[in-house]
Amino acid sequence: MTVPEGPGLFRVVGGGVTLSGVWLISLRDLDADACAIQLGAAAKLQLSQGQERFVGDPVRMALAGLAEDSRRPYVIESNGRAVGVLTLQSGAARLAGWPDDHSAWLLRGFLIDRRHQGRGLGQKAAAAAVATAEKLTARHQTGETGVVLSVNEANPAGLAAYRRAGFVDHGQYNGGAAGPQRIMFRGFADTTMR
Repeated sequence: MTVPEGPGLFRVVGGGVTLSGVWLISLRDLDADACAIQLGAAAKLQLSQGQERFVGDPVRMALAGLAEDSRRPYVIESNGRAVGVLTLQSGAARLAGWPDDHSAWLLRGFLIDRRHQGRGLGQKAAAAAVATAEKLTARHQTGETGVVLSVNEANPAGLAAYRRAGFVDHGQYNGGAAGPQRIMFRGFADTTMR
């Protein structure tokens, strides 16, 4: 599937999705050696101080994604280096406070390395995750209409990045282990970033 290029639009190339130089590399689509290389790169990612409250260890998150069929873990790459990780999960949207499990993909385990934060990479990777989820939905005919996530209310930078990536706040969710969360959703029909 190819989506027209332009301001805020995506380009799908081969097996990866890119948005302005941010690639999502699917760990599921790699052979064992390439996957090991990407996991090694993920092991070098660093969290900002205090961020461990909101997100787990990147390698553990990726391995958990590989161990469960409903999860699709990705390494986020920019300029030839790993800058983060994220996982898309089908059938689990309620984990983010969404009213049902199957109308949206769950975006979870999203992390941008502390050395690469503040450059818009999180916003671009979140938008690329939506494009990837849309591509997966079309390929497998699973019926999701967008992507949902929950972000801690004490994470204003994350909230702002998701808003800029086109996610809309759908209220508070109190199921998070680190405190109150905001439920954020972006439908597939919304292809522009703010």
